Amino acid sequence: MKRARIIYNPTSGREIFKKHLPEALEKLELAGYETSCHATTGEGDATIAAAHAVERGFDIIVAVGGDGTLNEVVAGISPYEKRPKLGLVPTGTTNDFARAVHIPRKIDEAIDIIVKGDTIPVDVGLVNDDRYFINIAAGGRITELTYEVPSKMKTMLGQLAYYIKGIEMLPSIKATDMRIEYDGEVFEGEAMLFFCALTNSVGGFEKIAPDASINDGLFTMMILKKCNIGDFIRLASLALRGEHLNDPNVIYKKASK
Repeated sequence: MKRARIIYNPTSGREIFKKHLPEALEKLELAGYETSCHATTGEGDATIAAAHAVERGFDIIVAVGGDGTLNEVVAGISPYEKRPKLGLVPTGTTNDFARAVHIPRKIDEAIDIIVKGDTIPVDVGLVNDDRYFINIAAGGRITELTYEVPSKMKTMLGQLAYYIKGIEMLPSIKATDMRIEYDGEVFEGEAMLFFCALTNSVGGFEKIAPDASINDGLFTMMILKKCNIGDFIRLASLALRGEHLNDPNVIYKKASK
């Protein structure tokens, strides 16, 4: 019998998955999977749990949570040469990767996709030879937003929590000195933020990196150069409409490293 390991964040998505867990277990077992679960207890726990699941020879690992939980699971799986299949049930706040691959937010529908068994290859990024990511790597003061929103606030307010925290952070947003090398080119100077995306959904918005692909072997990179708060707000507004790519304050490139 095939074996499945569910790794889930119990606080994700207003704690909704716990209510659907019996249904998920039943569907997986009817599909021929002997299924067990691991509820994460804090940062980094999903990575450890995923690595243990690989070492124990599970056929599929199902990540249940947001982009943070998914990236931790990917970090646990990626170092191994022989890797199990990866399934995803998106219960987080933004779910960028799920948006990019059109996995529905309804838990029963996401489980149905896993049970069906179809797979696609996806790119995984590597930072400093030891940190993996499956959707985005970013830097700059504004990117700290994702770490500063408390889990309880996300559970209560969903994506609204990020907007509230973003407004609160606006006065403190400053440029950072950066040196970024990409495919033989170099940016050196002050920048508000940069990111390398593997998905076209960034922060829940699908027009910021519109041509990013999950499996073309390339990063989609954007650097927002130093600007005042007024220009920053203007560019943020343009980015939501996909009209920021040709702005002189923006560097937007595809790169392999």
